[in-house]
Amino acid sequence: MRFMVIVKSNAASEAGEMPSEELLTAMGKYNEELVKAGVLLAGEGLHPSSKGARVRFFGKRRSVIDGPFPETKEMIGGFWLIQVKSKEEAIEWVKRCPNPCEDESEIEIRQVFEAEDFGAELTPELRAQEQRLRAESAARH
Repeated sequence: MRFMVIVKSNAASEAGEMPSEELLTAMGKYNEELVKAGVLLAGEGLHPSSKGARVRFFGKRRSVIDGPFPETKEMIGGFWLIQVKSKEEAIEWVKRCPNPCEDESEIEIRQVFEAEDFGAELTPELRAQEQRLRAESAARH
């Protein structure tokens, strides 16, 4: 099972403040634990929303909204993608994470859909397409 572990933005990350050396060291140690356990697939911090954009969809029309965005607590400041056996194991890993903020913070855990989750709607042709695209993407990177 794959899970996205989502670190929420805060006022400091949205202001572009970089984490302290102490926090970077603690996060590095935590990331090493994830790698050594074989559960880390990816993990990155994100630039503040002031450097981002959103694309809003209205039927076939599109509009672009440049950042920053007002609701800091609803935005993603970084993430890990981990592969573990259960949601409970994902929770146990996140409980070991250093606090990403100096004050109160929250990390969200969301399971990633797998092909089998889509049932019959994901036809054999669509499954083959997904597998081909994943292989092609992996080969390019």
